[in-house]
Amino acid sequence: MAERGKRAEPRGQLLITETDPKSPASEAYRTLRTNIQFAGLDVPHRSIVVTSSSAGEGKTTTVANFGVVAAQAGSRVCVVDADLRRPALHRIFNLSNARGLTTALVEGLPFAKIAQPTRVPNLSTLTSGPLPPNPAELVGSKRMRELIEGSADDFDLVLFDTPPVISVSDPVALAAQCDGVILVIMSAKIPHNVVRRAAEQIEAVKGRILGVLLNSVNLQRDGYYYDYYRYYHAYYGGDKKR
Repeated sequence: MAERGKRAEPRGQLLITETDPKSPASEAYRTLRTNIQFAGLDVPHRSIVVTSSSAGEGKTTTVANFGVVAAQAGSRVCVVDADLRRPALHRIFNLSNARGLTTALVEGLPFAKIAQPTRVPNLSTLTSGPLPPNPAELVGSKRMRELIEGSADDFDLVLFDTPPVISVSDPVALAAQCDGVILVIMSAKIPHNVVRRAAEQIEAVKGRILGVLLNSVNLQRDGYYYDYYRYYHAYYGGDKKR
């Protein structure tokens, strides 16, 4: 059920990599997967925070679809809802949120003990669980660090969905404990100074920004990207009107 006051988006639109794997959007997520793999040739990135500078930039959708394509490539993946204020992954994957990340933290249980399997082979989801009064303290705790380190025994890749950097300190605290950060930015919406401030906050705790994902690019306006996707559709024999 959608939250009151929010319009529920069809699940297929959110998990495009599952419902339409040959779409340009799905190919973009696979490109992201490949780039992250090459960035970690010497030291693999096993735990990655996905965040944004502000709300509504697409970080949760990115986590879900990145998780799908990584699992489709054969990796054991766990997507974790570390947004302990406005969790959403349980709705995307249609899972119960009675137990989750907060359960693992309070009870000291490994992620694999609480994470729920999804319809995608190799992909598990650790929902947020009951929302706590002290999210920042939980995600920045010693126990969180221990659970992240222990997750390497059960998963090849753990992706964390977090609140926006500018709004709260949770993602910054988590960035200090993970191997890297992906910053999702909504094209032509967020001022440069806001993005710069978000990056500076991550780097201040020695968080490693692996890259920036530019979301909702206007293909009609940007000729380079328009040609890229036109050729992509031609290669797959897609509908030219799409």
